[in-house]
Amino acid sequence: MRTMSVTENRDNYVTHPSGASWIFSRTPSLYFYPRMLGTVLRSWAKARWKGFTDHDWILRSVDIFRHLEKVDCRFIIRGKKNFIDLDEPCVFVGNHMSTLETFALAAVVCPHRQVTFVVKEGLVRYPVFKHVMISRDPVVVKRQNPRDDFKVVMQEGLDRLNRGISVVVFPQAERSRVLDLQRFNSMGVKLAKKAGVPVVPLALKTDAWGQGSIIKDFGWIRPNRPIRMDFGPAMQVQGNGRAEHQEIVDFISYRLDAWQGYARWFGMN
Repeated sequence: MRTMSVTENRDNYVTHPSGASWIFSRTPSLYFYPRMLGTVLRSWAKARWKGFTDHDWILRSVDIFRHLEKVDCRFIIRGKKNFIDLDEPCVFVGNHMSTLETFALAAVVCPHRQVTFVVKEGLVRYPVFKHVMISRDPVVVKRQNPRDDFKVVMQEGLDRLNRGISVVVFPQAERSRVLDLQRFNSMGVKLAKKAGVPVVPLALKTDAWGQGSIIKDFGWIRPNRPIRMDFGPAMQVQGNGRAEHQEIVDFISYRLDAWQGYARWFGMN
């Protein structure tokens, strides 16, 4: 039986169980991080000296997928057709749970459309990784003055969308296992409204890649926690966008609650 690829033009993707290694799944962090760093270094070398293309980004993102699946992490991705079938760029608005989505979303989205992220300034200054991130032409915000960040996103985000590049926005900014409604702003909806493009809700449960106590990006890898990505139906923003923003919040909240309940029931916390 042929193993399905995450890059295929399909609505859903679920990790095939035959890809895991019994030995590596017992020491997941020990197996994963050296290989992840190897992938980052190869990407850095390409970005630094030869140029890092969308195709390179997809390949390296798929590498991260495979390294995680090798230690028995299970991806469950739903609703890809909600953006694959669009004939124009869009704004993805999602919760931000871990480092995983920064590495893995390219394998899911980029085979079907050009995409970039709204990122904090630190990511384009991060040793080694900065060359890769800069090559993706991100929208860079400082996370110091919300008003200034809003202006940057409206101006530069509009520029990317006008060039046919979809934009991923994490309104909550900081990574968290819970959805903080006070910090989950409507910036992504306002960008979609200004550009006249659809907004696509994105619910993420990626805490299989934990946050480290010393280095935040390097926490324990926990294969017992399924990695979930759900894309909601695309919406054209009407009026002031409050209804669409609430639909996004409801979409993400419902799925996070359901996934957390499932995890508690089956002891996956």
